[in-house]
Formats: sequence, structure tokens, C-alpha cells
Amino acid sequence: MATGSSGGGSLASNHDGQETASNSVQSVQSGSAAAVLSNVPASSGPARSASPPVLGLHREPMYNWQATKSSLKERFAFLFNNELLSDVRFIVGKGRQAQRIPAHKFVLAAGSAVFDAMFNGGMATTSAEIELPDVEPAAFLALLRFLYSDEVHIGPETVMTTLYTAKKYAVPALESHCVEFLTKHLRADNAFMLLTQARLFDEPQLASLCLDTIDKSTADAINAEGFTDIDLDTLCAVLQRDTLSIRENRLFGAVVRWAEAECYRQQLPPTSENKQKVLGKALPLIRFPLMTVEEFAAVNPKPRVDYIDRPRCCLRGEECSINRFQQVESRWGYSGTSDRIRFNVNRRISIVGFGLYGSIHGPTDYQVNIQILESDKRITLGQNDTGFNCDGTANTFRVMFKEPVEILPNVSYTACATLKGPDSHYGTKGLKKVTQESATGTKTTFFFFSSPGNNNGTSVEDGQIPEIIYYT
Repeated sequence: MATGSSGGGSLASNHDGQETASNSVQSVQSGSAAAVLSNVPASSGPARSASPPVLGLHREPMYNWQATKSSLKERFAFLFNNELLSDVRFIVGKGRQAQRIPAHKFVLAAGSAVFDAMFNGGMATTSAEIELPDVEPAAFLALLRFLYSDEVHIGPETVMTTLYTAKKYAVPALESHCVEFLTKHLRADNAFMLLTQARLFDEPQLASLCLDTIDKSTADAINAEGFTDIDLDTLCAVLQRDTLSIRENRLFGAVVRWAEAECYRQQLPPTSENKQKVLGKALPLIRFPLMTVEEFAAVNPKPRVDYIDRPRCCLRGEECSINRFQQVESRWGYSGTSDRIRFNVNRRISIVGFGLYGSIHGPTDYQVNIQILESDKRITLGQNDTGFNCDGTANTFRVMFKEPVEILPNVSYTACATLKGPDSHYGTKGLKKVTQESATGTKTTFFFFSSPGNNNGTSVEDGQIPEIIYYT
């Protein structure tokens, strides 16, 4: 065994695709991961401090140095990156970035089965210098520091390469520290980048946490810069999920952006045909049947394959409702025109239905069409033709959409309800602003405005659509 790389391979065979991982790590060092994690503070284990620069060799006096170190840990820590008593050297990195790092076979073999096989196995190396071109010097020093002193130095610029190095040399304790660091600083805007790395390095726990974050904040995650950089398999893993909290047409728009980026990576013109080509197995995972007619009409060219129509279960948090009226009166008539009210909200929610008033003449059945429109674009985001039965009281009665309607903060929407039935109760003393606090302390504020045009008379002050039922 001539080099540390080949020596590492003999016992690290469980890390298939090591060369691919190495290439990915090099790309990480080029700035993508560091940029995403640039605002993350460094983290460390015992004797924690900021991630250190690559260290020079110790130059302390050599005679009787043992007397100044009162513990075994101090004595071994003194030998870290020190020529004193060293019996092996590593040439770490490539080209001008390569560094010669001294080490001690006994310490390395005691902390890593890969190093043990490298120095003491049946094919042990006899070379005094071992080349490690696929390892970053800073990451290798972080590994050695941990083996010599149990100290952990992890920063945003070295965490990925340190994770790679810890896995290559089978040091699971350091690997766990890297995963803990990444988990602690996982956010929607870096979830896709970390998911790609978690899949590459076979870290199922981190991958699962990334997917949970993407589920909860899908819109923020797909709008992050790192989304278009993921590989096709990672894209498919996400599109297969039933738990994404986003409307299908918005998800499709993000997938189109990914396809454009992939065309650029493959040096292909971003034509519709090439986008479909690079999407390949990902395209059938888009659930076009979940789109409204208007949304699907905007898809060009129309796909020619079968698609999944299973709804994505995007409801999270708790069900809440707000009532915009303070008093109930009678009578409100219907002539085939919809009652409408405009509103916006201060945070992202999913509306699942309305509470509507029923008849003043006792138990009655109503036919009703409910809709939510994006006011400025006049796009129908959700609708349902259904019915409900009322008991003649002044209570409201739930009428639900077929699937949740995603509502974004500070965007104007119009709620519509077209009822067929006898005169009903109606609300008065309406509020322009209604705030609802959830059990977790989260506050959702609705702002209401009168809707001009084809309206049956509903306004901020009085009328129909008293309740909005939603999930936070």
C-alpha cells in the first residue's frame, strides 16, 4: 500500500463513491457550502473556539517538555502537528495548496481503524510520506486535532470537508459532531444544499431533518439559491413526497427553474424539449391533476405521460378560524350573484374553508360555490361546488375546499361565495382587522377590504362570508 488514499480504501469500502464524494467536497470548498453557512458561527467540542487557520509546526523547546504538561491529554495535545517523535508525514491537498503534516502512527491507529490497517495491517505501508490529494489540509488537521486531544473545531468553511474526512477514516465521533453542527444550523434557505450533502455522505438522520424542513417551509426552500444546484435524484426524492406545503403550480415553476439550470450545466439550449429531457424521471412526479384548469392551461407544451393525482398532505400546525362580524342579523337574499370580500394576511397560511350563515326559515339545504381568487391577477386559486345543511339557527356552517389554498403574506385575495337557497342570516358590525393567536402563541392578522364589481352586497361592515377556516 503506497499511499494513505489507497490504505484508507481498504477499510473504508463501505463509503462507496469516495472519488465522487471527493469531487463534491472540492466543489464545496469552492464556496457553495461556505456561502450558505457564512453567517453560522463556528462550533467546537471540549476547549471550543473559533475554527482555526491551518497551523504551523510547534516550535517549543524540546528538552523536558513533559514536565510542563500535567496530564496525558496535554502531552498528547502537545504532539499534535509536531515533528517531535513523529514517525510519519502526510502530504495533504493538491498543488500549491498541499501541506506536509507530521503525525504519530500510534495515536492515529488508536483512534481510527483505517489508520490501524494502514500502518499495522497485512498490507501496511512502509512509506515515510503518504499523499492524500483528495483531503483538504484544514479538514485533516481538524481530524488529527480530534484524535490527539478530543477537541472539535468546526466552522462553516470546513464542516463539509471535515465530515468527508471523518467518514473516510472511520471516526464516527467526529462525524457526529459535524452532523450536529449542520443540524443545529439547518434552515429553509440551506435545506436543499444540506440534503444533497447528506445523501452524498450517507447521513440518513441529517437527510430526514432536511426533508422535514423542506416539508414545513417548501416555498422558502425552493426559492433559495441552492435549490437549482441539486442533483436529479435529490429532486425526485423531494417530488415523491406527499407532505410538501405548496401548491402544485408553484412547485412546477420551481422545477422548470431547475431544468433551466440543468440545461446550462449540460450546455444545452433551454428549449421545452431539452427541459423535458433533463427532467427525465422527475417529470411524471409533478402532479398536474392537482392544478386548477387555469393553472394547467398555462403549462406549455402539454406533457404526454400519466401523472400522480394523490393530494399532497400539506396541512401542518393547528386548525384556526376567525369571525369578522360582531353581531348577526336577518335577512340576506340571493339572486345568483356571489358575495365577495377582499383580504390579506400577515403570514403564510393555508385556507381550508369558510363558515357561512344559513336560513332564517328553519332547517334548509343550500347549494354553494366557494372560491379564492388572487385579486390583482384575477387567478382562481381554489374552488368547490358543494352544498351544506343548516339547522335554522344563527350559527355558521362549514363549507370546505377540496384541497388547502396557500395564502402568502401581504398579497391581496378575494373570498367568494355564491349561494342558492332561501334568505339567510348575515353579519353586521364588521371588523377591518382581526387577529387570532394560536395555542403556540403565533399571531395571524387578517385585514379586510370591500370588493368592488359583481358583488351581492357583502362589505367590510356587513354581509356573508363571516368565517375563514385555516391552518397555520
